[in-house]
Amino acid sequence: MQSGLKDCPEGTRPGWQGWRVAALFCFGLVAVLPTHGQAAYPDRALRMIVPWPAGQATDLGGRVIAQELSRELGQPVVVENKAGAGGTIGTDMVAKATPDGYTILMASSGPVSVSPLMQSLNYNPEKDLEPVAMVGLSPYTLVTAPDFPAKNLTEFLALVKASPGKYTFASSGTGATAHLIAESFNGTAGIKAVHIPYKGSPPALTDVAGGQVAYSVETAASTMPLIRSGKLRAYGVSLKKGSTVTPGLEPFATNPALKDFDLGAWIGVMVPAGTPKPVVDRLSTAINKIMKKPEVQQAFGTIAIEVDYRDAPEFRQYLQSISREFASVIKANNIRAD
Repeated sequence: MQSGLKDCPEGTRPGWQGWRVAALFCFGLVAVLPTHGQAAYPDRALRMIVPWPAGQATDLGGRVIAQELSRELGQPVVVENKAGAGGTIGTDMVAKATPDGYTILMASSGPVSVSPLMQSLNYNPEKDLEPVAMVGLSPYTLVTAPDFPAKNLTEFLALVKASPGKYTFASSGTGATAHLIAESFNGTAGIKAVHIPYKGSPPALTDVAGGQVAYSVETAASTMPLIRSGKLRAYGVSLKKGSTVTPGLEPFATNPALKDFDLGAWIGVMVPAGTPKPVVDRLSTAINKIMKKPEVQQAFGTIAIEVDYRDAPEFRQYLQSISREFASVIKANNIRAD
């Protein structure tokens, strides 16, 4: 007993009377003290799973984060592309990974906010993934062919609204984030138009530029080069506060018919559910510092992603809000996955 009690703090060593109570106190105190030599997180390399091909916007943003996170944490952050099934394969991999902070997900709206509403998956984002930090939003622009007979957003809305079912709009695919944002735009503005789905943004925008389809609401990353070259006419941007990556374009929300419209495709970092809170906090704090760096903000600008940092609680709240928004759009338009 004396060998155990010698570890008690000075002043708590008892006489022989009442030693049982004191012993329980001391052993309990020792039990909660940190284990000497226990390594602080992280003590080895991290894996960042990107559920999209190399070169896609989420991948490019993820590589910027990974490089800076390596500097902040003092450990390598190795990017692994696990593409397929609209981002759900890589997302599922992280959802099932060991929740120790060494496997992180460069998450995005498609496989986390949209796909679970459209189909049965092997993971539940709300139960299987833990938000760490949101880092950015991809704004969407409304575009037509250059000769479309509307000079501004007000004229566009009046023209299309006056002829229900006459006009068509293109998207990168049924149930894609672009499709849902376009349907939300249409519904909010009171527009009835015919959806023409494509397999990706490039063919959709090619037909919009050629006049085969009237309009599209697509990512700034895919539209801005065509807008700058004069192949597309732009009428506004989907983020309520506007966007630095779409200079000269006013928010949809400035029009009374689209008041408070504020949607984009988010990207952020998530980890498996059950990851210890100190680890989540460590990652979130590091990412907050990263996103304040001018060089990181500039890098995000080049890939047409608006920096929008939100810590874990704010990110969780945003995810819940955007899920409700998209669920409402899907139900209202009876959208089903291809």
